[in-house]
Amino acid sequence: MRWVDDGIFLSGRPHGETSVIANVFTHANGRTHGLVKGGRSRRIRPILQTGNGLRVEWRARLDSQLGVYTVELTEPTAARILDDNIALAGVNAMVALLQVLPERDPHPKLFGAFSGCLALAGSAAFPGAVTRFELTLLDELGFGLDLSKCAATGSSDGLIYVSPRSGQAVSQAAGEPYRDKLLPLPAFLLEGSASGPPAGRDVVRGLAMTGYFLNAHVFAETGKAMPKAREEFARLIEKSAGEQAQTAGGILATGR
Repeated sequence: MRWVDDGIFLSGRPHGETSVIANVFTHANGRTHGLVKGGRSRRIRPILQTGNGLRVEWRARLDSQLGVYTVELTEPTAARILDDNIALAGVNAMVALLQVLPERDPHPKLFGAFSGCLALAGSAAFPGAVTRFELTLLDELGFGLDLSKCAATGSSDGLIYVSPRSGQAVSQAAGEPYRDKLLPLPAFLLEGSASGPPAGRDVVRGLAMTGYFLNAHVFAETGKAMPKAREEFARLIEKSAGEQAQTAGGILATGR
């Protein structure tokens, strides 16, 4: 058995004295494990870093075996985000969420969303991209949200809420009497929304919304808690949004 694919290194654990069992998310073969011989060596260790893009070759006598990986670095993401707290936390959060995927279950759309986030890591657009990645993850797991039209009226205008029960968007007019029971829907998550990085407070709302559905449909179903890495990312985004608001308020107060 042999296949070659594009992948992203998620994590690894030592095996023996020199090797690593690598957990890699691949485009056509899903999340897979394989043995990287010499993976702890000075030459290969820098390649096996979370978020790095790889070209991988997997070989095994039988498909059911662990298999052996040969890896080649294609995108050194880890080095680029090492000193950026938000980028590093966001990548770790996505890696933790990807662990819910069954092994060897292809998700090329999700792979594309993950790759797109990694390309934006360190930019102002990255936090919003992570929120969209979580929407894609929910969709791939069978819990996709319908944010295209109002659940009550069928209109695509004025969508500012999401029903926690149905996962459908709700317009401002239809949702006003029930707003305390609905989740905020930030505009940047709507199809055809204006380009450009969303405001920090909108990302906070978006993460709260996706986090609700991840908890309700993914983690609660398995009896597991939301990964701590994802909670840390949400905390950093909320802190950053608060600092942005405080700075903006100070500028308005001084007139500078």
